[in-house]
Amino acid sequence: MQIDPAALIERFVKYIHINTQSDDRQKSCPSTPGQLRLASCLVHELTALGLTDVNLDENGYVMATLPANGCPNAPVLGLISHMDTSADAEGGPLHPQLIKNYDGRTLLLNDKAHIQLSPREFPELLDYCGQDLLVTDGLTLLGADDKAGICAIVSAAEYLLAHPEVPHGKIRLAFTPDEEIGRSSDLFDVQAFGADFAYTLDGDAIGSLEYENFNAANAGVLIRGRSTHTGTAKGRMRNAITIAAEWQQLLPAAECPECTDGYEGFYHIHKIEGDVERVLLHMLLRDHDRGRLEQRKAYLHCMARRLNEKYGENTVQILIRDRYSNMREKIEPVMYIVDLAKEAMRAAGVEPVCKPIRGGTDGARLSFRGLPCPNLFTGGLNFHSRYEFLPVPSLQKACETVIHLARLVGQQQIR
Repeated sequence: MQIDPAALIERFVKYIHINTQSDDRQKSCPSTPGQLRLASCLVHELTALGLTDVNLDENGYVMATLPANGCPNAPVLGLISHMDTSADAEGGPLHPQLIKNYDGRTLLLNDKAHIQLSPREFPELLDYCGQDLLVTDGLTLLGADDKAGICAIVSAAEYLLAHPEVPHGKIRLAFTPDEEIGRSSDLFDVQAFGADFAYTLDGDAIGSLEYENFNAANAGVLIRGRSTHTGTAKGRMRNAITIAAEWQQLLPAAECPECTDGYEGFYHIHKIEGDVERVLLHMLLRDHDRGRLEQRKAYLHCMARRLNEKYGENTVQILIRDRYSNMREKIEPVMYIVDLAKEAMRAAGVEPVCKPIRGGTDGARLSFRGLPCPNLFTGGLNFHSRYEFLPVPSLQKACETVIHLARLVGQQQIR
């Protein structure tokens, strides 16, 4: 199987030059016009390649069909990636760089801004010595999350169309908006998609295979203070900022994102706004165990009661909303789809690495809507940052894995 790396790079770079950062301040779907630009680009490309049923709906979701080739009774396989990129770093204009035959040195991404990509800070770089790497100029993210996934899916479809000797069943493709702001599955038409099961290509390093993720809740913490003139503040002022700092100190110090890994959950204040009279904290609560997530919610309520007793009733109010659940409970009854992914990776020369997602994906919520959906690697690393990079051989292997997966699913019978 020969997947041309130059063609992969060309396709990937074409996608990343369209700025598709999503925006959680907007209520429209998609939340930004760049996502519609990429969606339209994909519609034209998929049609030109020869896929059928190519459709862009009013909410920015792209779907298409790769018709069955010799396996009419196989399950319908779904492949999904998201079009938007994160707003955690600048999204464009992008100036990608191709580092040929990386030799383990520190990479100077941007001379003028003195931005470096160093193996001292990112030791995983050394795993890719001798490989070609796509990096940024240090001023923006790269967009491998998740345009590497789109690239792998489209390139695999192109290969299967050009190689009719590879039998496969019907394959449905979907490219979704607004995953980075947690909305991508909201308007996803599972029935119209029509897959028996699916895989998101939204993972990171080569070999990663994920079928369990955090249970997630978000909390808004409103703290009310009282402002007075600082010259006469004694006994009168109640500084909401000071109370917010106290709230932070009440959280378990070791249970934050920067101190946890693997199956460990956390509390995370990711945004703060306000002044002496009013502070609003935006929090994430995450845990792979549902019971422990409920304990985290209860602990916040306990903190609120403690501060209200100290500073007065309604000083602190909290609102907690569930976001998504651990898809493991929906995947375990159909673990054969994980086994198929492992077999496909090994056929591509990749050893699977099963690990929990310390976040969520489209697949988490889709699994609870009747579409079991594990997550496969795309090859990119350091997502959501200016230090993001994509080893080209890893992208090749992601594409090859999809091709082998199509072949293996084609050999199955509908269960």
